[in-house]
Amino acid sequence: MSQFEITGRRVISEEASALKELHASVGSDFTKAVQLILDAPGRIIVTGMGKSGHIARKIAATMASTGTPAHFVHPAEASHGDLGMISEQDVCIVLSNSGETPELADVIAFTRRFKIPMIGVASERSSSLIRASDVALVLPKIGEACGHGVVPTISTTMTLALGDALAIALMEHRSFGPDNFRMLHPGGKLGSRLMKVQDLMHRAMPVVHQKAMMSEVVDEISDKGFGVVGVLDDNKSLVGIITDGDIRRHLNGLLEKTAEDVMSANPLTIAFDSLAEKAVARMDELSITCLFVRDPENENCPIGILKIQDCLRAGVM
Repeated sequence: MSQFEITGRRVISEEASALKELHASVGSDFTKAVQLILDAPGRIIVTGMGKSGHIARKIAATMASTGTPAHFVHPAEASHGDLGMISEQDVCIVLSNSGETPELADVIAFTRRFKIPMIGVASERSSSLIRASDVALVLPKIGEACGHGVVPTISTTMTLALGDALAIALMEHRSFGPDNFRMLHPGGKLGSRLMKVQDLMHRAMPVVHQKAMMSEVVDEISDKGFGVVGVLDDNKSLVGIITDGDIRRHLNGLLEKTAEDVMSANPLTIAFDSLAEKAVARMDELSITCLFVRDPENENCPIGILKIQDCLRAGVM
């Protein structure tokens, strides 16, 4: 094993051990912090300087994407006018490993002057930040992974994990689920994974009555271009499906037959509110390219058709 591998494993091991200590330290103050945020009518302002600032940005982004309106305010910019971004309705989360970061002084003073709730996160219980905070989240006092105590590594990892814990606790309390994620994550891979059948289905679907002659069925398949046609009874319930394969199997005297004679009964369908990802998996498993979509108010009636090509085009795999 090379020295690089040894160092890599050591750093990861030390950070993992630190997270175990952080886990053991989570208690009533964490509950108070969550409740303080839940009670706030405004937003969450997360701030920090240097590496803590990078962590603060990530915490704010995670909260915002999981149902807790939040944004990052740079402490140096705050001292030059951005304090106006903080209102008395907000809650501030202030990050500083030492708890004595000079650039945070104006933000701390502003929250104290206007009675804006403040959650302090630091590893020094006696620090100015922790003593000034309404709720103090004290990190376990552990050295950094560099061995010299100067490179923010273990401290930033613990702070990030604590921020994630706050965000998920808030998310679970608000019952923030896949539908909410879909609204806030419309783009990228996550957005495509959360797309639903209703987002991609075609409402102008190919259907015929079960007593329709096959000449009409062929016209409907050609006109709609899906390669399939749904077969409906008098109640507009889906009783069968006709594919190109069904037509080939009944070529002898085809035009003298009705849809009912040629169709495959009991076709597979998909629910209106199912994830498109689930529909793709089902079509792939069965080697088919289309699924009719069930009406949520009457599961026997189709309201649309979903093509696997449309799902793949939208990035649903």
